Amino acid sequence: MNETLKTISQRYSCRAYDGHLPEKEKLEAIALAAVQSPSAMNRQPWQIIVITNKSLIEEMDAEGMRILAEAEDKTTYERFMNRGGSVFYNAPCMYLILKQPGTDMDVGIVSENITLAATSLGLDSVICGMASIPFNGPKGDEFKKKVGFLDGWEFGVAVLVGIGKTKGKPHTPDISKIRYVE
Repeated sequence: MNETLKTISQRYSCRAYDGHLPEKEKLEAIALAAVQSPSAMNRQPWQIIVITNKSLIEEMDAEGMRILAEAEDKTTYERFMNRGGSVFYNAPCMYLILKQPGTDMDVGIVSENITLAATSLGLDSVICGMASIPFNGPKGDEFKKKVGFLDGWEFGVAVLVGIGKTKGKPHTPDISKIRYVE
């Protein structure tokens, strides 16, 4: 098996990090992989903000958990409480992908490049749509200002990166989802 296919087969969604920040060279390599993503007509309708400020990540995490705790439906809150009581799982780094309206597919490609680059460098990751909660909540404008959202840009998705507390297992592929038309 070639290295790319091996990396794809080893990637898993890490939901428990040891909190230690990976080497800067690895974080920069992942950021470069993000902006090397293909996009429709090469418009590159994204901005990548690499957040390594642990106190800011923890502040956004606390706000996300507060919002979930106050929600009428407690299902999501309880799910996160069962996973350690954290939206961001003690991740030391967040790749925040901002987008222009209507570019969700491009954001998905960028997030996959980030996760595969992280895996190839021996790091763990998880794509985290729940990172939208603090940016869309009552303190959203404050968080957008702290991380440097520019006018006309919106939250796309986040990818959390770090070193997992333990190594997880990739999901088992469901090959019944594949069909060939010959």
